Amino acid sequence: MEHPEHYMDDVLRFFDGRPEELALYQTLEERLAAALPDTRVKVQRTQISFYDKHLFAAASLPLRRRREWPEHCLLVTVGLARPLDSPRAAVTVEPYPGRWTNHIPVARQEEIDGELLAWLAEARDFARSK
Repeated sequence: MEHPEHYMDDVLRFFDGRPEELALYQTLEERLAAALPDTRVKVQRTQISFYDKHLFAAASLPLRRRREWPEHCLLVTVGLARPLDSPRAAVTVEPYPGRWTNHIPVARQEEIDGELLAWLAEARDFARSK
């Protein structure tokens, strides 16, 4: 996985005061690096973006937490050609025809599993097709 020069400092600043979410992100980053090693990462103000040729996914802290979401969670967002038909997808929107943005809250390390990694790979492949 390709990281910018000050990546770790930026990640620590992004998750300042949020150790549970930082631990979740670190697990996500490790598993994503193993599954999709050519991924580039960019820490931005509101999200950590994952790129191949184009942006295909992001991790963020929920700005508007839904009542049913856990107090501590990471929001993983994937762009797909379809809406996710899964109870794990908390919010799904079609910002323009044929592109679906799916938001998946992740509260436990076990949720960073094969299914989530398959969605990330699908999102990468979809972004490559653009």
